[in-house]
Amino acid sequence: MIVHIVMFTFKEENRTENIQKTKEMLEALVEKIEPLNSMEVGIDFNGSERAMNLSLISTFDTKEGLKEYAVHPAHLEVVSFIKEVTTASKVVDYEK
Repeated sequence: MIVHIVMFTFKEENRTENIQKTKEMLEALVEKIEPLNSMEVGIDFNGSERAMNLSLISTFDTKEGLKEYAVHPAHLEVVSFIKEVTTASKVVDYEK
């Protein structure tokens, strides 16, 4: 199994609304992209200086499935929105 984790820091402007919209858009991808097995999206409540605002953990059967997800039009639409409303992101992909 392939695990894909991404964390985001959002711009101050409309932060709460943009975080919620991003969460909803990401969660909807499970129904739209076949190789995507699961998607867990969490909103930070910690608020510490080290914290990022939102994280996602998604799973795939294969690395090829992750690659297919990365270029899927539905995913690219979400990525486009995220790029507009975030200031930073971090990613890690690993095989379980």
